Amino acid sequence: MDNQTTNSRFENYIMHAAVGLLPLLVLPQFANAFVTPKLAFLTITIGIVLLIKSARNLIKNSLTFSASAFDLPVILIAAAYIASAILQTPNKMEAFFLPGTATAVVLSGLGFFIVSQMNKKGKDVLKMVMLGSSAILAVVVLFASAGVFRGLGLPAFMQSAGFTTLGGPLPALIILVAMSPLALSYVISEKSVAVKALSGITFALMVLAALMSLVNILPGKDTSLALPGVDTSWSIAVDSLKQNPLLGVGPGNYLSAFNQFRPASYNASDLWSTRFTSGQNYLFTAITETGLVGTASLILLFYFLARMVVSNAKKGTKHFIKPEGAAELSAIILAVSMLLFPVTPTVLFIFFVLLAVISQSTSVKMGLFNTEHDGASIPFAARLPVIFASLPIIVFVGYVGLQATRIVAADLTYKQALDHIVRNDGAKAYDTLRAAITTNLYVDRYRITYAQINLALANSLAQKEELTEEDRSAIATLIQQAIAEGKAAVTLNPARAGNWEVLASIYRTVMPLAQGADAFAVQTYAQAIALDPLNTNARIALGGIYYSAKAYEDAIDVFKLAVATKPNHANAHYNLAVAYRENGNIDRAIASMSQVLALVDRNSDDFSVASKALEDLQNLKAGQTVTDESSTNLTPPPSGEEETLTPPIELPEDAEPPQPEVTPAPEATGTPEASVTPSPLP
Repeated sequence: MDNQTTNSRFENYIMHAAVGLLPLLVLPQFANAFVTPKLAFLTITIGIVLLIKSARNLIKNSLTFSASAFDLPVILIAAAYIASAILQTPNKMEAFFLPGTATAVVLSGLGFFIVSQMNKKGKDVLKMVMLGSSAILAVVVLFASAGVFRGLGLPAFMQSAGFTTLGGPLPALIILVAMSPLALSYVISEKSVAVKALSGITFALMVLAALMSLVNILPGKDTSLALPGVDTSWSIAVDSLKQNPLLGVGPGNYLSAFNQFRPASYNASDLWSTRFTSGQNYLFTAITETGLVGTASLILLFYFLARMVVSNAKKGTKHFIKPEGAAELSAIILAVSMLLFPVTPTVLFIFFVLLAVISQSTSVKMGLFNTEHDGASIPFAARLPVIFASLPIIVFVGYVGLQATRIVAADLTYKQALDHIVRNDGAKAYDTLRAAITTNLYVDRYRITYAQINLALANSLAQKEELTEEDRSAIATLIQQAIAEGKAAVTLNPARAGNWEVLASIYRTVMPLAQGADAFAVQTYAQAIALDPLNTNARIALGGIYYSAKAYEDAIDVFKLAVATKPNHANAHYNLAVAYRENGNIDRAIASMSQVLALVDRNSDDFSVASKALEDLQNLKAGQTVTDESSTNLTPPPSGEEETLTPPIELPEDAEPPQPEVTPAPEATGTPEASVTPSPLP
């Protein structure tokens, strides 16, 4: 049944514009120029369409919709992400704002149902819109590769040879490959010479751009593909299911799962210092973030899609050289890409739109909503079903619109603050960051940046040769604000190891300025390590605090665990050797320093430093004095003799770190010895 009406054409135009512009939208005014503006744009356009549809239903007192085989899995997927975001994600802003995984899925689901209501003509226009958008994307990829954007006054990231409007070559490659069968189908099946020619040009551009995108993700390129690997992603997914089997760790919270559950073998890879916010593919990410509920829903969707394609394959190859069949191939390509690679919100949205385009919908009109009533006006009671169906949507869209306005305004302000930091304008950055936090209190990234600004200003002021009482008061205030913002970031997401590590680094930085900061640094580094057991650098930092306090036995214990988490980490062995030396264990110090020499390049400065240190150790028994040296990568632990503020600032009682949640079981990491309970400082 054709449910296309004159009144609904405007909604179709909005959706056509949304689908066409979404892959091309990039706004450098946002901190994330690729994701945030796309999510905001989709929220606005889909919200407008929902408002129009709801208002029309109220006016007509009727509700007509189209149903398809994909409806159930789409609803289940959206429900799984919403439930997991509400119940599992510690900081809801990460689920619904950035990375906004739950928002992307919900918007994709809503886009699916809106497009499903279009008639054949509306869906055919949508196919052409997607091809036109892909053609422009292809031109952008080719122009960027040819260096056309250089010297045009664009932001630096837009002048890169690997620039795409989707944030990288991989999502561009996925979209271009997926849309290619659709473009080719118009070349083969269209009778119009003009349409054939235009489709042929589009297909050629897409193939060339896809090849260029493929080249850009090859090893050795600045934009080469870096993924955590199947074994690592699978291990994280399995351990996440053990902890939260039904709903996972929550959308937008993959990074926390990665830190906590990645296997010890990951530290032996070249990517050991990289932290990933998604798995090797979308399926692994969904398993980790939404558990069995989300995974089962996604698999059900793939099953229905595969069943449709297999059923239509019985019609012969002629079916797939027509736009209708080619769109099915495009959807299959996107589904396969989700099983092979991580996908962006844009790729996900296009996939759901394609599902709606190829779905075989049946128009349904609810029998309760009858606009005729014996020639008289419709009684209020007869309108209640439509009111109950439409008003919640209007209220929800209004609420989301208000929240989105505040969130977007805060992010625009935050980006202005980052620009002030780049221009080294600390005062404006300070004020602008405060404004961003005041507008949106729930983004830990804002808090961390603000804490670091306060800390930098305090350190800069402390460098003055003669400090006045006013200077000391300002330093104390800045330090307290840095600690308060670091604590706020931890409170917003206590499961995020990086937040604890930032707070620990704040305490560590103010140790020369404030009394008692060293004990707080130990506590927070311990919690960061509990949430990220394979973090070698955090262990080195913690060991350095013990070393500076001359607690050499504790420092040795921590450095040994740093070596255990990454046996080929030269600086961990170097710090262990120095701690052994100060503790009087010269033979062990020599053994550890020999390990350093085996790990560093013989032609590097590191090798020279380690060689000199080993020679000093060998001569130490002869009474010769040794001194610490450092180079590019080999840095000894701090001696504890840094210049301090005299007298040191006394931290307020509320400066202590928040109480950590239950420490994760160490066996989850695959390295039982990687957990440590630090001793208090002497």
